[in-house]
Formats: sequence, structure tokens, C-alpha cells
Amino acid sequence: MKPRVPATVASAVGGRSTILIRYARPADGAALDRLEGLSGRSLGVDPILVAESDEELVAAVSTSGGEIVSDPFRVTLDVTELLLLRTKQLRAAA
Repeated sequence: MKPRVPATVASAVGGRSTILIRYARPADGAALDRLEGLSGRSLGVDPILVAESDEELVAAVSTSGGEIVSDPFRVTLDVTELLLLRTKQLRAAA
């Protein structure tokens, strides 16, 4: 039997109009600092992949160390899973 996802989580995940996975740019510095502050963790060194949802940075991962930061006030399980999957793909291709 498949576990049921709470309606609030399904609604938040299903309500995204876009999700974009890309490498962080210098202009993302303030948004990354915000995510690190909110999550209480540091990303470490570059390269960093970020996840944008509806044009807002909501999560990031260091592709070299695997550290993840995300906005704890939003449902980000889906985008963090995408970031981890893309990190694995990039490591396998290297």
C-alpha cells in the first residue's frame, strides 16, 4: 500500500508552476545567504546547484560536498530531491 501524502504537502508541491534547476550565479549571493541563514547550515564550496520555484530560490546544494540548504517555511522536499538527482547525474557524467 502506498503511503498517502498529507493534503497540505500535496497542495504545495502540486501548486508550483515552474521549477528550474541551474548552477548558482554571482547574483544569487544574497538569496543563498538567506537560505543558509534560514536553514542554519553552510553550503561550503562551489559549484552550487540551485532550485528556483516560480522565480524564487528555494533550495541549493553543493555539488562537491553534498550540503543542502532550503527554505524551512516552504515545502521543498520535491526540489531538494531534484537537486540531489541532478547532482548524482553530474557526478556520474564526470
